[in-house]
Amino acid sequence: MVETRTDPHPGNPAGTSSRIARTDAATFEVVKNSLYAVAEEMKVVLAKTAYSPILKVAGDYSCGVFDARGNMVAQGPDLPVHLGSMPDAVRAVTQGWGDDIGPGDAFIHNDPYFGGSHLPDVNVVTPAFVGDSETLLGFCCVRAHWPDVGSATPGSYGAVTEIYGEGLRLPPVRIHRAGVVNRDVEDIIFANVRTPAERRGDLRAQVAANRRACDRLSALAGKYGTKTLQRIMQEVMDYSETMMRGLLRELPDGEGSFEDFCDGDGILAPGANRDETFSIRVRVTKRGDRLTVDFAGSDPQVAGPMNAPLSITASGVFTALKMAVDSHGVVPPNSGAWRPVEVLAPEGTVVHATYPAPVVYANHEIAHRVCDMVFGALASFMPERVMACSQGTSAVLTLGGVDYRTGERYVSYETVKGGFGARPDRDGINAIASGIANTMNTPAEIIEMSFPVRVESYELRPDSGGAGRYRGGLGARRTWRVLERDTRATVCCERTKSAPFGIAGGAAGAPARISVVEPDGTERVLNSKGSFDAAAGSLVVFEVPGSGGYGPPAEREPARLREDLRDGYVTPEGAKRDYDLEVP
Repeated sequence: MVETRTDPHPGNPAGTSSRIARTDAATFEVVKNSLYAVAEEMKVVLAKTAYSPILKVAGDYSCGVFDARGNMVAQGPDLPVHLGSMPDAVRAVTQGWGDDIGPGDAFIHNDPYFGGSHLPDVNVVTPAFVGDSETLLGFCCVRAHWPDVGSATPGSYGAVTEIYGEGLRLPPVRIHRAGVVNRDVEDIIFANVRTPAERRGDLRAQVAANRRACDRLSALAGKYGTKTLQRIMQEVMDYSETMMRGLLRELPDGEGSFEDFCDGDGILAPGANRDETFSIRVRVTKRGDRLTVDFAGSDPQVAGPMNAPLSITASGVFTALKMAVDSHGVVPPNSGAWRPVEVLAPEGTVVHATYPAPVVYANHEIAHRVCDMVFGALASFMPERVMACSQGTSAVLTLGGVDYRTGERYVSYETVKGGFGARPDRDGINAIASGIANTMNTPAEIIEMSFPVRVESYELRPDSGGAGRYRGGLGARRTWRVLERDTRATVCCERTKSAPFGIAGGAAGAPARISVVEPDGTERVLNSKGSFDAAAGSLVVFEVPGSGGYGPPAEREPARLREDLRDGYVTPEGAKRDYDLEVP
């Protein structure tokens, strides 16, 4: 077995002391906040100019500012799942192109084996220079989920056995040179996607967001001096490292382990009608200001797309630790924050995939699982710092076909929100992105306006939140009526078999369930992953998971339980079953 360590900050090994800041406190604080404002402004530009609903409404993207070596200096208020992998994406450009990078250039890539996450997450990386000079300040990167990047299924979410079948795979290539579009590359991209006009608009939005960020960095260099800005970028990462080490020292030392199983990989054995499960194991060790997360004993990589590149696994780890260690959010999220953390994983397992394993589901499904499992492992020695398992899945549904209203192709990509886990001092949250995700609900009106479907229901699932002293957040039930023409659909979900676990005696939340109700009323229950045809007039029903409870159900305050009954979060039957309460 080969164990591989991920180090988010090459050149400053984990365990070394951070350097003493040389910038006065006032200037440091102003520039630090300015860098984070740059990343946040990128988000605004992208949201205002993108074309697809998953970007302009749901916000499935991340924006970041990086130094000249590709280390993350500032990430916007975006998706935690990108904490560990975006620096790898930028380093792929610096390593691939070296000194052949100039003002006005921009690069694009999506290859999980070149620092990406999965093929639908497309990175646009732009170098930032001082004005028109050749003095490189760093890089700006937008990672945005494209609803389609080719492959045999609309939405590029098919259950395939090699990455070659997952869609258009781009190594780091130059999309702009000196401000001029490389038409050859663009033509290749747009010839391989189902909705080229929408993809062109999203790509332009990513480029625009990066250009705004580059202008802002150049202005900061003009105001404070190039060397001063470059020095402060390093000091910002050192500052995060120092703060993270300090927070770790305040927490108890200890070790904890956790094991869980995933529903399957979407590839059914010959003659089988159900997917086969596989297991992940993790051990967390905390000593002083250092923390190690080891996935030894996890199952080998699987045939289907549930294999995570190591940087995705690390992102799930970092997300859990950011929430548990830095619960008040005082540590700026950047590469420096993760220098005290070591992630170990055996190569060739589901948490450290090797080429050419397919990965499209694992980007979020394994990252969700890893995040929740780290909470489970930490619960054995710092239970007051963790939360119960959340919905544990991005609950993806893609729909594709020809829109009867326009005669043009469409691809809908939607993530359905479920329960946010109960915490040591409060209930979970209903129907919200959780764990490694931070996307918003897409309104039914936007879905119906954009695609030939009707959202017939969107409601909470009573009794889906795990019972406990503090109740888990409820999952949701969403249904889509397919209008006029058949559609090709794909579902990607976890927690249909392994319900979201509780913590400290709390009960598990309700698992997920997916089905199609045919026009004649016949219901067909689906596996958690894979593609299917939905006839015109049929109803796709997606019940996403709830979340786990925290603490023994017997300790729930009666007043809170009465409120749950009044609000419809708990039914009388659920109150009897889960809390032993008879409701008149």
